[in-house]
Amino acid sequence: MLTQRMSETVSIVGAGRVGRALGRRLHELGWRVGAVTGRSISTARAAVRAIGAGQPLDAPTHQVLNSRVVLITTPDDAIETVAKKLAQLGGSEWSGKVVLHTSGSLDLGALQPLADLGAATGSMHPMQTFSNQNPPDLAHCIFGIDGLPPALQAARKMIHQMGGVAVRLSGANKAAYHAAGSFACVYVLALMETATRLLMTQGFKRRQAMRALLPLTRQTLDNFESVGPLAAWTGPLSRGDFSTIERHVAALADFEPEYLEAYKTLARLSAKVLAAEPGDMTKQLDRIFGSAAVPKKK
Repeated sequence: MLTQRMSETVSIVGAGRVGRALGRRLHELGWRVGAVTGRSISTARAAVRAIGAGQPLDAPTHQVLNSRVVLITTPDDAIETVAKKLAQLGGSEWSGKVVLHTSGSLDLGALQPLADLGAATGSMHPMQTFSNQNPPDLAHCIFGIDGLPPALQAARKMIHQMGGVAVRLSGANKAAYHAAGSFACVYVLALMETATRLLMTQGFKRRQAMRALLPLTRQTLDNFESVGPLAAWTGPLSRGDFSTIERHVAALADFEPEYLEAYKTLARLSAKVLAAEPGDMTKQLDRIFGSAAVPKKK
């Protein structure tokens, strides 16, 4: 078993947070890490130190081809360019290689230059947030995967070894999968910061605001997990308390216009996805929002 695991080789093109986290875990599992490329030699060296193995490069070179599996972990807008450069480096040597990108929004078309040369292409996107301060535990992490059979096989093997769960993406619009992650992560962060700033206008210090809001959010998520969205739904809209919503709207008119616009959008979205009778609730919201004051701040 150890010999079989040690025979696996991987190169990582992209020395950012995702590349470092995946590379480190695969190295711990016995994979041999080859080339590790970054935007500069210093970032590549930092990535190699974080991974614990690899050869730092400031740009893709022929050494990438020394590995059977190549992970492209660059930002989404660089993947197509990287694929073209790699295709020029290897030519027919790409036949039999596995190339996986880690984008959650791009399909296999981004790797077409490598597929044309015989590489088995695919994608392997961890549904997780990555930061330099707190690298995530990839055990139990969901990975959205797509690609040709050899690429899927390689992706599933890596994910299984890391203790994650592979889910084959089948929707026609892959970007919708990635948008789901934005709703659950990026926009939650924006909402938490908005709520924090609102409390700070009422005399809370930032630390006090966070202490007030985080338990509320955590309990909501716990309820969502344990009893589902409908039973977990609370607040004035869930009770049909439209007079309170009117007061919210009037108060938010004193802030930047995005605050009130976000409140309106989220109220309508809540009615759409949570209410038993969304049509009646939406009519009431339209009445309130239609007569709402224009936000004062610009």
